[in-house]
Amino acid sequence: MIPAEWKASEAAIIGLGRSGVAASLLLARHGVHVYASDGSSDATATAGAAKLNAAGGIEAVAGSHDLERIARAVVVVVSPGVPPEAPPLEAARAAGVPIVSEIEVALRALDGTCYVAVTGTNGKTTTTALIGHLLRTLGKRVADAGNIGTPLTEIALRDDRPDWIALELSSFQLHDTPSVDPTVGVLTNLSPDHLDRYASADEYYADKALLFRNANETSSWVLNTDDDLVLAMAAGVPGMHHGFGITSAGAEMTFTDGELRWNGVKILAREELPLLGNHNVMNAMAASLAVIAADPAHATRGSLARIADSLRSFRAPPHRLELAGERAGVLWINDSKATNISSTQVAIDGMTRPTILLLGGRHKGEPYTSLADGLKKHVRVVLAYGEAAPIIEEDLEGVVRVERLGNDFAEVVARARAVAKPGDVVLLSPACSSYDMFRNYEERGAAFRRLAGVA
Repeated sequence: MIPAEWKASEAAIIGLGRSGVAASLLLARHGVHVYASDGSSDATATAGAAKLNAAGGIEAVAGSHDLERIARAVVVVVSPGVPPEAPPLEAARAAGVPIVSEIEVALRALDGTCYVAVTGTNGKTTTTALIGHLLRTLGKRVADAGNIGTPLTEIALRDDRPDWIALELSSFQLHDTPSVDPTVGVLTNLSPDHLDRYASADEYYADKALLFRNANETSSWVLNTDDDLVLAMAAGVPGMHHGFGITSAGAEMTFTDGELRWNGVKILAREELPLLGNHNVMNAMAASLAVIAADPAHATRGSLARIADSLRSFRAPPHRLELAGERAGVLWINDSKATNISSTQVAIDGMTRPTILLLGGRHKGEPYTSLADGLKKHVRVVLAYGEAAPIIEEDLEGVVRVERLGNDFAEVVARARAVAKPGDVVLLSPACSSYDMFRNYEERGAAFRRLAGVA
């Protein structure tokens, strides 16, 4: 429930994007006075402020923050895109004001709702979408929310609440969500990421470990048993541990002889799963196991058959190894969501044709040298672009042919079209964030499809 002390004072919301607006409306509905602000005065922030000021019980300002007012708040609610060094958050910390995510606000309002929480470095969005898809096939009313795109506070504002929530959680959201206590928690994998925001990989992993912060003997965890970092993080965590893996022994959900199997029982054959790459086999196993762990009724023969049917009908979310189309014998694949090295490595390893790789954007602190083995096997040429292009060129010198381009994405795609031959793949898998040239990875992926002429 929303704490009584919040209702007796004022909450400060930082950010007037979709999650900030929903969090403000939700708190106001529960009788909390809200001050919401955004340092930007762009169209999104301005529209958000106008909507909130018209709602009643909320004062919203775009273009500035009242730091003294924020320091007097009972709680500060922060959007995941706001960096920790932002002045409003520094003011809150200096004044001892607790900082929470909009996920935290929603979980308090949704007290008692069943949810499957998914985190990890890669595969979170696809696994979350799969879990929602599988649960709906089993007859549940389900909402997919969190880092997948729909703020959880929007779900909490609905009059007709779902039976289950498939909830994707980033490390930033976990950092500020002390109430996280899922019905089932899923940890897909771990590798260094966000080193532009974290001082070290260990600091990043520490936030991922907060998935387990409220673990108890009744908790249920779905874990990648092929990943030593995952196993080390979960070691000693209270609750039931359910494993999935391709190479590890003793997992409940396995990929054996070309089949996804649960405790030796065939779910479906690999060729029936309409997703590219072994990483998506792992995502399918993680999602299936999470749904089975969520309710004993999901482990019956009939339910397993429905899970198999659901896997057959699933399609990859946009921008995640999305088949954008084929033109003049060249296959175009949009993997704009690959914003770190390990995601791009997975994409490269899944290629079966000679590949033109579009690599670049805003550098996130990881060396590109770790891509070398996959590049040598699968990639004819790397087109390096954006802010990261000089670093990519330096890291991959002598590994693969690299052409360094600039910040004109239309030029990058045009060059890819010129270089590609019939039978090739043009793969956008940037290993970088999009913020040097685009507002987000979705905008980058949409631009790729449009410029390629296969959207």
